[in-house]
Amino acid sequence: MSQDLQQKVYPNMSPKILLIDSYEIFLNGTVKILRSYYPNAKIYAATTVESALHQITIIKPELVITDICVAQNVGEATQINNGIQLLKELLTNNPQTNILVQSTYINTLVRIKSLIDNHSSGFVVADKSLSSKEILNRVRWALLGETHTKDIKAINSGLELKPEWLRLLNLAFEEGYQDKAIAAHICVSERMVRHYWYKLQEVLDMNIEELKHQGKNLRVITHIRAREEGFID
Repeated sequence: MSQDLQQKVYPNMSPKILLIDSYEIFLNGTVKILRSYYPNAKIYAATTVESALHQITIIKPELVITDICVAQNVGEATQINNGIQLLKELLTNNPQTNILVQSTYINTLVRIKSLIDNHSSGFVVADKSLSSKEILNRVRWALLGETHTKDIKAINSGLELKPEWLRLLNLAFEEGYQDKAIAAHICVSERMVRHYWYKLQEVLDMNIEELKHQGKNLRVITHIRAREEGFID
């Protein structure tokens, strides 16, 4: 490791770090962990997406540590999609910012795999159940500009989620549309919608004939498997 990189991970460094978490118990816990190793760090906190985006513009942090399930505004419920949209914004408009995603929902990051792959700075994931020591390791990796995504189940297995499949899942399971209406919404034929279902079920490693033989509802099983892989909430 070069001297410059060593200096970046030593406790006497003073990085600007923005923490984003709608649950203060986790927010305060992370601050405590960071203070124990980086006593000179400038640590800022946000409990909503709105506050986070405002602070990012002003303080320009070297590292953003964020949960995925966060509230958009004060008083609103936390939602996974809020965190996904926040990360899309960060990855698209802040290529110089290192990111550590600290969450129990890291598998949902498969939805933005292409943006993660193209991010030019650090991008690291950490489950909230990790020890303090391991969290500090992940912080160090992120500050060094490294990429660590092997904990994301679908990405690690090489699974690729196409945008049209994600749209299909949202229309079917979030908005309740049937194939004919889905076809109209995404401007394709019903036959193409059925093809999307087939390809999606293939990627989810579903044995269609065996499931039919067992009398299982394929759409219900698709919904269950898609949630397990983090494709939908």
